[in-house]
Amino acid sequence: MADKKPNGAEFTLKVMVNKQKTKVLFAEVESDFADVLLSFLTLPLGKIVRVLKKHYADDQATPVNIGSLTTLYDGLSNLNNVCFWTDGCKEMLLNPRSSLEAECRKLKLDIHETQSTKYFLCENSKCSYSTAASVYRDTVKCSCGKTMKREVDLEEFRSDSKNGVFTVNAASFLISDNLRMMPNVAVSIMQTLTNLGITDSVGAELMNVTFGFDEVMDLLKGSLLSKTPLTDIVFKKGKIESAAKEYEVETVLDPIEKETDSNSTKMTLKLMVQESTNKLLFAQAEEDFVDFLFGLLTIPLGGVLDCVLGSINTITTGLKSIENLYKSVATLIDDKYLVNPDAKTKLTKPKLIHGCMPKNQILPLNEEVSQRLCYNRDFDLGKEWLSSYSYSGWALCLEGQKDYVKGPTMYIVSDDLTVAPLCMIASLSIMKEMNIPLSDVKEVEVQIGLQEALSILKASLTSTCALTNGLMIKPVSIKKPKREH
Repeated sequence: MADKKPNGAEFTLKVMVNKQKTKVLFAEVESDFADVLLSFLTLPLGKIVRVLKKHYADDQATPVNIGSLTTLYDGLSNLNNVCFWTDGCKEMLLNPRSSLEAECRKLKLDIHETQSTKYFLCENSKCSYSTAASVYRDTVKCSCGKTMKREVDLEEFRSDSKNGVFTVNAASFLISDNLRMMPNVAVSIMQTLTNLGITDSVGAELMNVTFGFDEVMDLLKGSLLSKTPLTDIVFKKGKIESAAKEYEVETVLDPIEKETDSNSTKMTLKLMVQESTNKLLFAQAEEDFVDFLFGLLTIPLGGVLDCVLGSINTITTGLKSIENLYKSVATLIDDKYLVNPDAKTKLTKPKLIHGCMPKNQILPLNEEVSQRLCYNRDFDLGKEWLSSYSYSGWALCLEGQKDYVKGPTMYIVSDDLTVAPLCMIASLSIMKEMNIPLSDVKEVEVQIGLQEALSILKASLTSTCALTNGLMIKPVSIKKPKREH
């Protein structure tokens, strides 16, 4: 496995297992481990794909594929830089930042690859027009016309608080095998066991299990792919029993109702469909739909679950374990166990970091408020820095990129959300490889509004056919005539 341990932090979990030692019933954990687990909800989807691909790079036997997100990410990585407004746009999407990265740097074990907060100013250090800063390198132009490439650190306020990151230090928590989490005996013992889904504890035994960086990465992977991630890790040494096939069925939604808001943003998508089977071959899209797809990679996992569970009449996303964790924060963990009243909102409704919200964002998401920064410079020391809590210095406002890919340009989007520039030869090659004659291909134009966008987002989490499942395209099975004997 690649880049195993950024630090040597380890946690000891008290794990209750069944008599046969084949299943984890629940685990008791301290607040520092609970904080690491809850931080999964702050990870942007693109960051999840990135850290999992990096960690399991050498494990060719079991590649980590998260629905269509992995192929969306790989397609983005392979797309030529000339397709983007700036090189920084592509870098931003491949390594999206979290609006809670400052909090996550305080974790005992941080898998987010967070570094000190940096911003970017006009590449001309003597520019007198500069009134803005950017979260990402080379995504915004200064008033003088030059790009913002000069890296400047943010001097952050250091708190002396010895409290936890998301949970209070004095708290301990119980976690079920499928990541349902609740304070340790917050209610009666019987009610606690019921909430954890435990109906039989006869013969149960206690084990002490050590979790380090590898196990936490396995837990992130398992939270997205398995119904029993703790059992998979404790007894199967990290081998995740994926339930992806079962989840794919659950991603198909009821027919989408007609939107009531006729003025909502809509995108046009042309679907190439095999007429005889109604099978989706690929889609032809303009830059607005591609921006929408790439923008999915910047959404924090907690924000994705909030979008899907809150905006679609559904009880599940198909991501059983991480969904249980999300619902636990929302309903089972009282505010008194969290560091402040805002912690629950930050985890269940995390905002996008300022500067990565597309201009025509169609999903019900919020971006963090543009922060007012102060530019400071010490000529004697030859040092420059930004501060967010000082009234001295030169005031700057944050700006961000509103478009990712250039237009007007057409793109091919495959069913697994792989994006490539539209090429007539490539389109014909796809149909040739599928052995489909042109006479059996029809073009269907569809409008992508809020409900369709939410449906595609949901399908992308678990299905490798995100467009088919997201748009509810039902293939027609062709029965072969029986042979007469």
